[in-house]
Amino acid sequence: MTITSLPRQLARTRRFTLGVPAALTVSPDGATVFFLRSRAGDDPVSCLWALDVATGEERLLADPLVLLEGEEERLSQEERARRERARVLSSGIVAYTADAACDLLVFALSGRLWTVRTRDGEVRRLAAAEPVADPRPDPAGRRIAYVSGGALRVVEADGTGDRAVAVPEGAEVVYGLAEHVAAESMGRRRGHWWAPDGRSILVARVDTAPVQRWYVSDPADPAKPPVAIRYPSVGTANAEVSLWIVGTDGGRVAVRWDREGFEYLTAAGWDAAGPFAAVQSRDQRHVQVLGVDAETGAVEVLSERRDAAWVTLVEGLPTRTPSGALLTCADLDDTRRLLREGRPVTPVGLQLHAVLAVDGETVLFTASDEPTETHLWAHDPERGLRRLSGGPGVHGGTLRGGSTVLVSRTTQGERVTVLREGSEVEVLSRAERPVLDPRMELLSLGPRALRAALFLPSWHRAADGPLPVLMDPYGGPAMRKVTASLSWPVYVSQWFAEQGFAVLAVDGRGTPGRGPAWEREIHLDLAGPVLDDQVEGLHEAARRRTCLDLTKVGVRGWSFGGFLAAMAVLRRPDVFHAAVAGAPVTDQRLYDTHFRERHLGHPDEHPEAYDRSSPIKEAASLSRPLLLVHGLADDNVVAAHTLRMSAALLEAGRPHEVLPLPSATHLATAENLLVHQLEFLRRALGLERPARGADQDLVSSATAAATLSTSSSVL
Repeated sequence: MTITSLPRQLARTRRFTLGVPAALTVSPDGATVFFLRSRAGDDPVSCLWALDVATGEERLLADPLVLLEGEEERLSQEERARRERARVLSSGIVAYTADAACDLLVFALSGRLWTVRTRDGEVRRLAAAEPVADPRPDPAGRRIAYVSGGALRVVEADGTGDRAVAVPEGAEVVYGLAEHVAAESMGRRRGHWWAPDGRSILVARVDTAPVQRWYVSDPADPAKPPVAIRYPSVGTANAEVSLWIVGTDGGRVAVRWDREGFEYLTAAGWDAAGPFAAVQSRDQRHVQVLGVDAETGAVEVLSERRDAAWVTLVEGLPTRTPSGALLTCADLDDTRRLLREGRPVTPVGLQLHAVLAVDGETVLFTASDEPTETHLWAHDPERGLRRLSGGPGVHGGTLRGGSTVLVSRTTQGERVTVLREGSEVEVLSRAERPVLDPRMELLSLGPRALRAALFLPSWHRAADGPLPVLMDPYGGPAMRKVTASLSWPVYVSQWFAEQGFAVLAVDGRGTPGRGPAWEREIHLDLAGPVLDDQVEGLHEAARRRTCLDLTKVGVRGWSFGGFLAAMAVLRRPDVFHAAVAGAPVTDQRLYDTHFRERHLGHPDEHPEAYDRSSPIKEAASLSRPLLLVHGLADDNVVAAHTLRMSAALLEAGRPHEVLPLPSATHLATAENLLVHQLEFLRRALGLERPARGADQDLVSSATAAATLSTSSSVL
């Protein structure tokens, strides 16, 4: 098998996301599960399906290739941005919504509005203003709200009566969509919410006029005009966001809260108890949950949280049960705990991640009591707390009508099952099987019990001698990389191992899942604690695993991992001898307000925190080989980060390499990108190709059975 086989497969399968069931929705009676999936692991076109839980029979509801009749899918700039924020890698039907009964499913395809009647399978394209964005039926399935041209519009479900109910007052105003920081950094990707009776809509009005204008261009195509984006970098103005209650007849009422004190709208909704919203102060230390009077727009504070560093937002919260019980969370006893009506219902040590569903008085959520695992839990007042997922892994799912969908990612792969009345039916995956099998060992390292994953070549034996080391971390506050599951980064780490490295990924301080105090260790310093933990993890692993050669250590990473890789060779050239920094944040002042001010505060109040966390300030200290990689179409971490870092290195006379990726966004998946990194690392570390297993990334089934090791040990 050639050296390019896994990189080629990653590009072709969009990181193994194609063919995987996604966006699972259960009907109220629990009898049907709706989901998105492409037909094969190399097919990028996502279709809409239905699964009969009783029989396991699948039914194709909507096929984009049929609906578009051979036309190429067209995406508006707004839709491209929405998909980038949601990290969507497929095409076709990438999102849909349903009415309360799941009788009517609605989606946008190629900027057009489509509906599916699930009882008879009728698919219709409705006459609507185009391009259509984020269409949503009302709970009764009578009307559909959507956004087009910045206006919130409503059309009857039969396709009649299309009209605008909220019209933008200027070119910079949009009704019904989330602004950049909400979608990228808060996790709120919605901008409008139906009332239960379908007569009114709670809608966000976003005015981006105060936000600075940036431009993302494609230097590879000089005839192509740049794309203007409104990007609120730290210390600058955010979009002005307000909430309105808009009637389908055109009436409107403003929701009145202290917008100067709480400029972030972090969540909203409308249930039987009325509209509600969550708002956050600019310094992110104070969050209020507000009940809203639908007639007057007046608000009442239902709950609030404060923190000396920042209040962490939890996906799915706040929300309420049908009885009106308010579900929130709080950091108590160094544990993020789920609250019902202000009282904890989860124990100390169980770290809440997200609330996924509420079915009656039962709340379904994910939480961890071991940092490498995430389990699915349920709580209701009668039965209390119970865990629904089994062995080690990263589990999730949804719940409705007596049917529980369990999505399990483990060291055996990914599986989606529906559990109902003692029976089990699988939602089949069409994803490709990776061309290699991981040899992953999960470790707990040193006095901080740093969770780490070590990957060795399948062909390596003790007699072969020590291996050069490749540190392969993410290490930041957005995600954990070290888990008891086979996500796509695991296969990348193993691929590098097959080329002759001992690969080590370490989750240090700041990563989620280990409690509030662990997360806040990086407050006002994104570099120091994180880098210290990488060094400690490396040395502890080498102390117990003699096959790690500390005289040849490389480090690679993307996004926060790219920032960390750059910092590693700048500050600790005694430990790290070469680095690949992909899409790194090199000047923290160029990142967005909500995400970066959360960790470093406002730059006017803490300029020293930004200086000590910006690699560009330390460019003159570079003494090791460094490869900078950046997508030129990246609108999250813009290419200016790498270009300015390169300029600073050039001015300081520090040799380095830059690999620009034309037309690539933050989700760059170029086939030969990994190969280029490998060749750089080999050259920079003075390595020859391994004598055995050279350029190999296919492990035979017999070898895989003998070498696959996923264990835990305390070192």
